[in-house]
Amino acid sequence: MLIRLAQPAELPYLQQIEIASGEPFRDAGMPEIADDDPMSLEDLAEQEVWVAIGAEGVPVAFIAVGDVDGATHVHQVSVHPSHARQGIGAALIEHVTRAERAVTLTTFRDIPWNAPYYERLGFQAVADVSPGLAEIMREEASRGLDPATRVAMALLPAQVRA
Repeated sequence: MLIRLAQPAELPYLQQIEIASGEPFRDAGMPEIADDDPMSLEDLAEQEVWVAIGAEGVPVAFIAVGDVDGATHVHQVSVHPSHARQGIGAALIEHVTRAERAVTLTTFRDIPWNAPYYERLGFQAVADVSPGLAEIMREEASRGLDPATRVAMALLPAQVRA
């Protein structure tokens, strides 16, 4: 699977991938998450966005990352449901993982394809969050995400994990 930087013209399509990837939350009893707006075009344009290109030559998944407190922070990772469970999300995370930097994210604690999935990839829950992660979690709460259902996670640099 080819992974490359997203092109500006692809950003609206990435919003559609994010919307489609949110649909499983409806079946998990979280329709408000399924109905949530995707990242804005402005927010996507401000991030480092990588896409996974499918056989048709178009993006089937993306990851948007930025710097938060010296770590590579995953703001969003979305895989179109038609390409789910093929390791594409893991490949995107691996692609943005750099040996010298931690990778952080915030996610739902008990949704199988959220925290439990990231644990399988080596992420661990962060008890003492950095100021930047704390701000992200406050912003999530202000948008209605229950802090009790959320967790900050980190994948430590390779030299620390070894």
